[in-house]
Amino acid sequence: QVQLVESGGGLVQPGGSLRLSCAASGAIFSLSSMGWYRQAPGKQRELVASITTTGRTKYVDFVKGRFTISRDNAKNTIYLQMNSLTPEDTAVYYCKADQVWVPGQGASDQWGQGTQVTVSS
Repeated sequence: QVQLVESGGGLVQPGGSLRLSCAASGAIFSLSSMGWYRQAPGKQRELVASITTTGRTKYVDFVKGRFTISRDNAKNTIYLQMNSLTPEDTAVYYCKADQVWVPGQGASDQWGQGTQVTVSS
């Protein structure tokens, strides 16, 4: 099966850092652009960062200079290094792969189940 599994979330104090990982399986994810999204309670899910098949990255304004997205195609894994965290970064963080080919179904976006990040003193 095609599966994305996030890890690395937890409780951290303001100003601290976390490194999220997304392990993908069941497809050749090096063929897909991937991204990190987050959703806070009562808020819509929003894009945080994305990375293309060639390693080109994009970030939303609120995380530029603080977060870094990267990918290791040999490990079918993407990462989100999160520095200088604030309470406003508290959310469930989700990994997404764009247009993953699934035999018999075609290409479709795939999502992980999410990992909780809580920034609090």
